[in-house]
Amino acid sequence: MPKAVIVGGSIMGLSCTHALLLAGWEAVVLEKSGEPPNKSPTGAGLGLDPTARRFIEPWISQPEFLDHLTLPLSIDQTLQNEATDPEKKVSWTLTRDEDFSFRAAHWADLHGLLHPALPPETIKWGHLFLSFTLYNDRSEVSVKAQVLHKGDTVEITGNLLVAADGCLPSIRQTFLPELKLRYSGYCAWRGVLDFSGQEDSETIIEIKKAYPDLGKCLYFDLSSGTHSVLYELLNKRLNWIWYINQPEPELKLPMNPWTMKVNREMMEKMHQEAEKVWRPELARLMNETSDPFIMSYKTLTLWRRFYGTMWFSWETQPILRLPMVSRAPTCRYRITQCWDFASGNGD
Repeated sequence: MPKAVIVGGSIMGLSCTHALLLAGWEAVVLEKSGEPPNKSPTGAGLGLDPTARRFIEPWISQPEFLDHLTLPLSIDQTLQNEATDPEKKVSWTLTRDEDFSFRAAHWADLHGLLHPALPPETIKWGHLFLSFTLYNDRSEVSVKAQVLHKGDTVEITGNLLVAADGCLPSIRQTFLPELKLRYSGYCAWRGVLDFSGQEDSETIIEIKKAYPDLGKCLYFDLSSGTHSVLYELLNKRLNWIWYINQPEPELKLPMNPWTMKVNREMMEKMHQEAEKVWRPELARLMNETSDPFIMSYKTLTLWRRFYGTMWFSWETQPILRLPMVSRAPTCRYRITQCWDFASGNGD
C-alpha cells in the first residue's frame, strides 16, 4: 500500500488525508500544534455547498453530524443584497433567491468533525516539519520532524509528500524558490460575535430586526467601493466579513502571509469607518465583536502541481470565488481539489 506524508493538519491537510485513505493509501499527518483545536474560538465561518458536503459525508461515520454542526443558508447571499447610501443611510433589497443550498460552519466545528473520523494515530500532534529527502529515483521521500514536547527528531518514509501547511512553506520554496505571493487588491476585516446569554441585548434585538432571516440567510451588503457579508453560525454566533478594496497594507505586526493581528488603534479606526459606511445595527455588531482580525488576500499563479513524489495544495485563499465581488467563504475548492488529487484527476 502506498504511503503519503501530509505536512499540516488544518482543514486542507485533513481533507487530503481523508481523500487519500478512501483511495487506498496509507497516510500520516504531521501537525505542529500540540492538540486538536476542540471548541476553539479561533477561525471564522465557512460555507459548504452541496458538492463539498457530498465529498465530506463518506469520510465520517455518521454523515448526519454534518447537518447537526451547521446551519442552513437557504437564501443566496449575493441575491439577498442591501445597497446602502452612506449619505442618506437608506437601504433597499435588490434581489432575493430562496433556492440556495449552502450550510454555514465554523472552522473549528468542521475541523472537529474531520480529525476524529481519521484512524487513531494518523495525526502526529506536536510534530514540527524540519526537512525532507527524495531517493530511489524520486519514488520515495523521507521526512524529518521534531517532536516538540520531547525535543526528539523522528524520520518517516513514504511515497508522497503533501505540502498542506501554508502558501509559502519550506517544502514549496525548495522547488519554487522564486514563487511570490501577489496582492489581490483587497483586504477584509473578519469577526465572530458570540451572543450566547445575550439574546435579549439591544445589539442582538436590533440586528435581527434589520436582518430578519439570520439563521437561514447570508446577507450581502453593498456600499461605495466596499461590501460586507453577514450570516449566523451554530451555537449563537454571528459571522461577519467586511471587504475593502485598497492598496496593499504595510504589515508592521506579526502575521502569516494573509492574517494580520490588530491593535486598539486599528480597531478604533475600523469602528469609526463602519459607522460612516454601514447601517447602525451592523456597525454596532462590528464594534462589539472581540478579537476581529484582518485578512490580506493574496494569490499564486500556481494552484496545484505534481513534482514526482510532491504535491502542493493551493493555500492562498481558494475559498473566494471572485476577487472584487466575493461571495461567502466556501470549502468547496479545497475539498474537491483534494478529491481530484487522491482519485488521480490532479494536474
